[in-house]
Amino acid sequence: MLLIGMFDSPFVRRVAVTLKLFELPFEHANWSVGADHEKIRRYSPLGRVPTFVLDDGEVLTESAAILDHLDSVVGPTRALVPTAGKARREVLQLMALAVGAAEKAREQIYERVFRPAEKRHEPWLVRCRSQMHGALGAIERRHAGNPDGWLVSGRLTQADITLTCVWTFLRESVALEKEPYPALAALTATCETLPAFVATHTSWSAPKS
Repeated sequence: MLLIGMFDSPFVRRVAVTLKLFELPFEHANWSVGADHEKIRRYSPLGRVPTFVLDDGEVLTESAAILDHLDSVVGPTRALVPTAGKARREVLQLMALAVGAAEKAREQIYERVFRPAEKRHEPWLVRCRSQMHGALGAIERRHAGNPDGWLVSGRLTQADITLTCVWTFLRESVALEKEPYPALAALTATCETLPAFVATHTSWSAPKS
């Protein structure tokens, strides 16, 4: 299997962490959506990452679809998203909030990197940052006081993985302050010590304009 994309993307990294936790061997193409756009488009017409190529040649795009496939490979007892019920809804909602925060950070980055300074729309940047903090605040409130250390069901789930990958991305890319989010800071610090996270951490670098 081949995973395409750089690990400084939280979307690529959450797939890589999951593969390592499941002990599924894979090759990694460390390609940038900027410098390696045409290479990526050979596999994905959108030219987006992550792109995941299965052993039989089938190509999956978008991290959510890839993660769903990996859960199906290992089966329901090892799956990182519960198969049904309240726990499944909670994990999916927390993942959606974390992904939303990452998307709002990405919009801030693109506004500053790709738009000329005189054309940047500060109210839009303020709105994106407010939405990013709104999502993180909702996760913090959900997790604060949680006695077992994990977000859902007392075990590591895809919600913890996605949040950690997003949190580290935000800390490195938009200088997210950790002080308003003590519960999230503690949870993600724990995750970042796990071998699967250590092996996939690459310091974020700004895209080239």
